[in-house]
Amino acid sequence: MSFGLWDTLLRPDQEEKQNPERTEVGRAANYLQVGEFQFLQLAYHEWHNKDLPEDIIGRLFHDYMIHNEVPHWARHFARQVNRLADQGRVDENDPRYHRYDHDYVTHVPQGTAKFLLAAGGLCLFLFGSIWAADRVAVNSVSMLPPYFNSDNLPPIRDGFGRADSVQPRTGP
Repeated sequence: MSFGLWDTLLRPDQEEKQNPERTEVGRAANYLQVGEFQFLQLAYHEWHNKDLPEDIIGRLFHDYMIHNEVPHWARHFARQVNRLADQGRVDENDPRYHRYDHDYVTHVPQGTAKFLLAAGGLCLFLFGSIWAADRVAVNSVSMLPPYFNSDNLPPIRDGFGRADSVQPRTGP
C-alpha cells in the first residue's frame, strides 16, 4: 500500500510500520551517515563487487522510492550494518562507506598545528622581508615599497609641504 505525502506528514510512524525493510535501510544509512540512495550504491558494490551500473539506477530509484521495493542485497547489507552498529563496531568515518561522497574529506593529523606553523612562517617571512628592505634602503621616505628616497622626490617649494616648514608671510 502506498502512502501519500499528506498521510506521511501527518503520521510518519505509519509509513515505518508499513514497510519495515525500508526502515531498516534508513536506519543503516543513518548509522553510516549517508543518504538512502548512497546506501543502495554501497550495498550493490558490497554484493556485486562493482559499482551500480548507470542503466539500472533510474529503475532502482523508482522501485525503491515510489514502490517501496528493497532489493535483497540492500536488505542483507542493511541487516549487516545494523547488527555491527548495535554491537558498536561501525565506524561511520570509514572511507569505504563514503566512496561516493565527492566532498568527503578526512581531517589531516595535527592539521591545526601545521596550519599555524605555515601561517607563522609566512608572516615571519613577509615582515622580515619588509624590515630587511627598510634597513637596506638609504634615506627612504616610506617603510613599504616603492622605496623612494629623498633624492628621488622634488624639493619642497614654498607654500607646500609640512606646516612647520612653511615660512610665515608678512603683510596684509
